[in-house]
Amino acid sequence: MTTPLKAYFDQLADKQARILIPGAGNGYEAEYLFKVGFQNVFVIDLSREPLNNLRQRVPELPQEQLIEGDFFDHNGQYDLIVEQTFFCAIDPSLRQRYAGKTYELLRPGGKFVGVLFDDPLNSDRPPFGGNAAEYRTYFEPLFDFKVFETCYNSIPPRAGRELFIHLTKKETIS
Repeated sequence: MTTPLKAYFDQLADKQARILIPGAGNGYEAEYLFKVGFQNVFVIDLSREPLNNLRQRVPELPQEQLIEGDFFDHNGQYDLIVEQTFFCAIDPSLRQRYAGKTYELLRPGGKFVGVLFDDPLNSDRPPFGGNAAEYRTYFEPLFDFKVFETCYNSIPPRAGRELFIHLTKKETIS
């Protein structure tokens, strides 16, 4: 699990918060959160395999919280949505839609927290990169920015190439 997210998770107090992690990947964030007492951790992925891998490592995680499906078709309300590698895996043409769907899935005052690459990376295949100025165009209309800065605690290979974001859903959008 990425160091910036672990540091954020470790200061969370509300163990009843409903948390969504789009794109399971290895699921280390969901595993960590569940093992430290967060019972309402949901993971959505298009593929069953990563969900099965997570289920094998954390068999006590309720099956209904491992959702095989499309993030863009998902319905629900969450207190926190965690971004870790999903944004860089989807085609950049979907990023504006991703921002809107994240806004839609959050309860009033909900938080969107995660790590985004601040690096060009690839333009023809995942992981797709980007930069802070681009990301602001997607998220500023929908979210208030609490933190949006280069991670101070990235692992060495990613140092200076990651942004930590902590955004809050705006009450009204213009």
